[in-house]
Amino acid sequence: MDFNNPALRMVVTIVTSVLASSGFWAFLQHHFDRNDATRRLLIGIGHDRIMFLGLQYIKRGSITADEYENLHDYLYLPYKENGGNGSAERIMNEIEKLPITPSR
Repeated sequence: MDFNNPALRMVVTIVTSVLASSGFWAFLQHHFDRNDATRRLLIGIGHDRIMFLGLQYIKRGSITADEYENLHDYLYLPYKENGGNGSAERIMNEIEKLPITPSR
């Protein structure tokens, strides 16, 4: 690279200035904070649905194969992969004990 090239020096100066600016880092921090808040919200919604549906199935005393697939594969596994655990895991342990009935 020819650092004597004025255009290249200008580009390097601009890039360095942007990376060193507090505004750039504030933007990145805001972006990551927003993603973290979104992740927490999704975990919360997943937890709520797992608890609500799981308690309904436990109260009923059975679960259909379709309901199990929905609860386990589409709610619980992504919830767990994103850091959720605790009471939803206890509900899923109880769900595992339920008899699977034919779909309605």
